[in-house]
Amino acid sequence: MSSTYLWYIPNTVEPGHRGDDAVAGYGTLEHSVDLARTAEQHGWQGALIGTGWGRPDTFTVATAIAARTTTFRPLAAIRPGYWQPAHFASSAATLDHLSGGRLLVNIVSGQDNLAAYGDAEGDQPQRYARTKEFMRIVRRLWTEEDVTVRGSHFEVRGSTLPLRPATPPRLYFGGASAAAERVSATEADVQLFWGEPLDGIAARVDRLRRLSSDLDRDLAPLEFGLRITTLIRDTREQAWHDAEARVAAMARRSPAPQEQLRGPAVGQQRLLDLAGRGDVLDTCLYTAPGRYGGGGAGTTWLAGSAGDVAAALDAYAALGISHFVLSDTPYRTETARVGDALLATKAPGPGVLSSRSPG
Repeated sequence: MSSTYLWYIPNTVEPGHRGDDAVAGYGTLEHSVDLARTAEQHGWQGALIGTGWGRPDTFTVATAIAARTTTFRPLAAIRPGYWQPAHFASSAATLDHLSGGRLLVNIVSGQDNLAAYGDAEGDQPQRYARTKEFMRIVRRLWTEEDVTVRGSHFEVRGSTLPLRPATPPRLYFGGASAAAERVSATEADVQLFWGEPLDGIAARVDRLRRLSSDLDRDLAPLEFGLRITTLIRDTREQAWHDAEARVAAMARRSPAPQEQLRGPAVGQQRLLDLAGRGDVLDTCLYTAPGRYGGGGAGTTWLAGSAGDVAAALDAYAALGISHFVLSDTPYRTETARVGDALLATKAPGPGVLSSRSPG
């Protein structure tokens, strides 16, 4: 199985996202396109574009970037509830058509400021049941004519899209709760994991594969991805010096904010709990950022030389991970640095990276 390597575009109006030192341009098309073109030039196949009510509209940003790039694949994050399934299916099919089949989609069911855009929060089972229904209707609209569905959460009658994609955009999905995993097992193309140790990822891959079988999945086999921060330097020593210095700066700003990140999200809790096993797990998984404000993909980092990080990614690939969504700040500098270090000289085997720096 060949691997997909994506970067990350922050899609925020305020500068300084995760310590990015860019002070101008956030929220402008020029800034986002510059990051996307840099990704194109340095080996990345595309980038995740984040979503949330406090950010510019993700799908509009993805559309604008696609129009100004040639190979870049936007992984556009979207939320059921913000979108109705037929409206989204039509918009996505249109962008996919206009971009020559480049669209990827990340379905997000996590918490947001739902009331601000007219949505309502149900309990976890209701939220994931709605997501499952949304994904199934969208797929049907992309592949069938005259779709009628009367579901518990959405309804369409006699719906046929004016454009249907020859190959439907792939649906990425995340979530570590039992309810989220049941959605992935039956509806997603790619399950995204945050940066857990190898043993945790192996257990989750095995569980999701068994769950897919138990639930009679009727799609192609579920694939798996890793969303994580990478801190790469020319040498292992320099990487760890910079990683520890960055965490020390985080600690000075927020002495003990980790409890602020705890909440109902099972995946985030799993990451925060890793620090109890040690600051460094496996070969180079750094858990300390989670103690001092690192959240989501910034909770754990892969730190080291390019060779160290490449070897760590290869170990994940050996478990079945074939989609990698990486990032570090400053975004523009690291888009080029990490791309050149990890992607410029791939080994011939699928999912295997080689590096210019042996570490």
